[in-house]
Amino acid sequence: MKTNRTLYRVFILATFVGVLALTIFGISQLLAFLNSGADRSSIFHKDLARATYYIPSLTWIDINNPGRPIETETLAKVERDYMDAIYFQCIALKSLNTDGINDVFTEKAKKNVLDIIAANMETNTTIEKTTLSHNLFLNFYSADGQLIVLTDKDVVSYSRVFVNGKFLFDSSETSDYKIVLLLEDGFWKIRHLEKISTQKTAKIINPTKELTHNIAGINYYPKDAPWDTFGATFSKEIINQDFTIIRDLGLNTVRVFIGYEDFGKATVSEEKLNKLTELLNLAELNNLKVILTLFDFYGDYSVLDWSQTQQHATLITKEVKDHKALLAWDVKNEANLDYESRGESLVKAWLSQMIHTIKKEDSIHPITVGWSNGNAALDLVDQVDFVSFHFYDDLEHLPALVTSLKSSTEKTIVLEEFGMSNYNGIWNPFGYSENDQKEYYDAFFESQKRDSLHYLSWTLYDFSDIPNQVAGRYPWRKNKQKSFGILNISGAKKSAFNSVKNR
Repeated sequence: MKTNRTLYRVFILATFVGVLALTIFGISQLLAFLNSGADRSSIFHKDLARATYYIPSLTWIDINNPGRPIETETLAKVERDYMDAIYFQCIALKSLNTDGINDVFTEKAKKNVLDIIAANMETNTTIEKTTLSHNLFLNFYSADGQLIVLTDKDVVSYSRVFVNGKFLFDSSETSDYKIVLLLEDGFWKIRHLEKISTQKTAKIINPTKELTHNIAGINYYPKDAPWDTFGATFSKEIINQDFTIIRDLGLNTVRVFIGYEDFGKATVSEEKLNKLTELLNLAELNNLKVILTLFDFYGDYSVLDWSQTQQHATLITKEVKDHKALLAWDVKNEANLDYESRGESLVKAWLSQMIHTIKKEDSIHPITVGWSNGNAALDLVDQVDFVSFHFYDDLEHLPALVTSLKSSTEKTIVLEEFGMSNYNGIWNPFGYSENDQKEYYDAFFESQKRDSLHYLSWTLYDFSDIPNQVAGRYPWRKNKQKSFGILNISGAKKSAFNSVKNR
């Protein structure tokens, strides 16, 4: 009996010690996590954690405080927590889920947000919203470091309103806000948020930047790196050899593609930017101009993603806008192909914002959008500087299309992609031959001389492999895409090569 009591006491004591050790360990891990500067969204309401960071443009205009000077670390924390609050508010408007609001608003302040969400729930109204720029003024920072008053001026926001899942309207606004922040539980939470002025953002139509360069060019990928120009096999020697071939063909322009994910999305890779600069240097060395097509393989367009894409475009534009080889920007390749899956109004709204973003950074180089066909060529014609379209139909229809476009706009027309695949293997036994491809180019140049059409052919090389993202998995589509080049996969000249050289 005595032995059983002793064992029981030992068991109780061991259990107590174990629970105490686990508790101490848990607290220490939480403190370590919080002291590491980790993102609060990874511990609060994981279902609402940001899949991507919310990073609209944010500038401190004035941080002078009559009393206590504000510390640099505090400024950074205020930025982060304030952006968290805006982000979670946007999430709530879209999802009608208010869980995240508890983490970024004080008890008194969150009532207004909850009332709005409750009203929207009654009518099944959802709002997709983002902000794109903030300009902060520090009005007051308390002596005890617990309260901050800010003014946020010229806040550019974009919203899309849906009722019962059906798109109703969109709007862009520029507003000023007064904000009071309280430090609670280590986070700056919104105590008061008041819109003090607002106005609809006028559609900005910048003066057209004329395209004065006479484009005779080609779309370019290295032979062994199709759709991966800036990848692991990037070689200055190979690119220089290829650019020399293009120059010796008498061409003067190359179109190059920048992948959105490949370049690091909003955190643009310095390594990729260095490779891009090296490519531009080689183009300049060979007296070639470059059209840079941004956002390749991007197709999201969701409103909460806009701050990410805005930063991506801004960082790349700033890096190379002064390079002598840069000719023009192409915002997105064949964006109209996303109309059906993403919605035409959303795609166009995103394109307009990216055009504005690039023009804000670069006041020199013209901008276009490379539409997939002539039917879409005049989309956003009032915002682009020159009109670009792609054409893979029968050449006999091209002159009428060009005439129609020229009668509809005075802006320069560029045929940004055209060509013929000479694949006629097992998956397409009735395809075209190399000689057919040559005759196609001969016929095109007759038309081009008559219509004085700017052009870039597709493409310099045949490719041995085509990514599924480009042509899907079906072999009859992928194999056709492999054989558009005027040089074959070994680099030998095809018959069309001389057509281009002797045009």
